[in-house]
Amino acid sequence: MWSLWSLLLWEALLPIAVIGAQVLSKVGDSVLLAAEQPPGFQVREAIWRSLWPSEELLATSFRGSLETLYHSCFLGRVQLHSNLSLELGPLQARDSGNFSILMVDTSGRTWTQTLQLKVYDAVPRPTVQVFIAVTGDAPALNTCRVFLSCWAPNTSDITYSWRREGMMDSAAGPHSLFTDQRVLSLSLGLRDKDVAYSCIVSNPVSWDLATVTPWESCHHEAGKKKKNDHTDEVAPETENPLV
Repeated sequence: MWSLWSLLLWEALLPIAVIGAQVLSKVGDSVLLAAEQPPGFQVREAIWRSLWPSEELLATSFRGSLETLYHSCFLGRVQLHSNLSLELGPLQARDSGNFSILMVDTSGRTWTQTLQLKVYDAVPRPTVQVFIAVTGDAPALNTCRVFLSCWAPNTSDITYSWRREGMMDSAAGPHSLFTDQRVLSLSLGLRDKDVAYSCIVSNPVSWDLATVTPWESCHHEAGKKKKNDHTDEVAPETENPLV
C-alpha cells in the first residue's frame, strides 16, 4: 500500500504531466479547486497541498478514504469531495497562493495538477464629490463646468470607469479623464440638468457604483456665488452616493 511519503517521492522522481490554471475568488466566499484527470486515469491515491507562500498538506485520499484533518492554515476550512475536487472557505485575503494535487492511478502512473488561487477583497462602494468651476464673471445659468472625483478605500487592484445614466449610449459623453480615470471633467448645458453620472469601481471578482446628478450642484453653487464674490476657484460640493 502506498504511503504519503512514497507518493511525495514519486512526485520528485518520475515524469509528471502538469496543468496550470488560475482561479479567482473573493474574501468570505468559498472556492472549488477542480481536480481534472486524463482519460482512462483511475485514481487510487491523491494528495492536495498548498505550495506557496508555504508548503502544507491539506487533504488526502487513499483507496477512497478521504482525510482533511491536517494542521495547516486551512484547518476547518477544507472539504475534499468524492471527485477529489477541493473546496476552501470561507476565504481570507492571505489564502492567495499555489495549490497542487498529486494523483496515482491503479497502474502506478502519476498525474499532477497545479492551480493558482487569487483572493480579492470585495469592492467597497465609492464616494463621488462634485467640484464646480467658478470664475469672476457673472455665472451663466445655462452652462456649467464640473469635475467629478471618485474615490474608494482599499484601492488595490481596483479599476475606475464612468457611465452616463438614462441614455441609449451609456458613454459619459464629451469629457476628459484624469488621475487613472478617477476624475471626470464635464461641460454641462440645460439639456443635462436631469442627467446622472455613475462612477463604477471594479476588480476581477466584484464591482459597485455611486451615482450623482451634477447639475443640481451647479445651481447650488450659482446661488452661493451671488452672495460671495470669489474669483477663479473650484468649489467642492459633496454628493451622497445614490444607487
